[in-house]
Amino acid sequence: MKEKQPAAPSVQHGVRLVPAYFLPGTGQPPVREDCPVIEEAMLTIDVESVGWYTLMWTPTASLHEVLGFSRDQGVLGATDDPEVLSLTAGFLFTEGLICSLKDLRRMEMCGNDPGIVRVQLVDPASVSPRRRNVTMGSACGICGGREAVDNLVAGLVAVADTARLRSAQFDGLMAAMRRLQTVFTQTGGAHAAAVFDRNAQIIAVAEDLGRHNALDKVIGKCLLKDVDLSGCGVLLSSRLSLEMITKAIRAGFEIIAAVSAPTSLAIEIAERFGVTLGGFVRGGRVTIYSQPQRIAELAGQVDGGCSRYQS
Repeated sequence: MKEKQPAAPSVQHGVRLVPAYFLPGTGQPPVREDCPVIEEAMLTIDVESVGWYTLMWTPTASLHEVLGFSRDQGVLGATDDPEVLSLTAGFLFTEGLICSLKDLRRMEMCGNDPGIVRVQLVDPASVSPRRRNVTMGSACGICGGREAVDNLVAGLVAVADTARLRSAQFDGLMAAMRRLQTVFTQTGGAHAAAVFDRNAQIIAVAEDLGRHNALDKVIGKCLLKDVDLSGCGVLLSSRLSLEMITKAIRAGFEIIAAVSAPTSLAIEIAERFGVTLGGFVRGGRVTIYSQPQRIAELAGQVDGGCSRYQS
């Protein structure tokens, strides 16, 4: 067996090197090498007087320079892009625990444990969480029947109808997101979410082992930076599931596009709340499942059926 001795790879936060055996399968001997794998860590969001939420996530940035956030002072610490606070704020927002940063009194890192963020809401008594005191895996979705779906969409409002896009722009946006997926490039194990503006320019991106976390991170990043999301859309590296759609609708995204397929409930809810849903964005192709009027080549289409377009 050969010992592979490459130059030590440069790894970033969120990536770990582990010893493994590579079997080429071409009659060549096995090779022992250090392989980059995505980090899976535990984060507990402890919301005072509400409950705790434990997530499995990937920290792709240092936690040491992050202190917290206060409503009066904003982000505290040596970094203006605190990923862990972005995930926390985004999660609180998409869970319906806050409607804006005005509902947050403070977020602070636990001094003894960087895997805990303590949160104080301005008015915790007004919050009616759909779940609390739970541990959620990296692929966590919803459980239950139609009642669970109704609870998930409660409080959602239809998005605006101002964004317009040409079909060819989907491929360019996906390519731009892919270039920014540094953890995926090294490990092949990360999901991504990217926000694009009405000019089809990416303005925020996030990666994580969990697709829900990636979306929460990028939404939280926009919240903390006070980004105006009017006319914006979001790109996803995952399939289009119901909970991903409801998170995006809560943020007001008018267009949601992904490299993979949607589910039937995702299409139903996207149509109901006025969202343009695009799947299978790859190789110059895209399939539009709802609200086609935002796509230049489909303007005027109102039949509600899916439309496949190849640029």
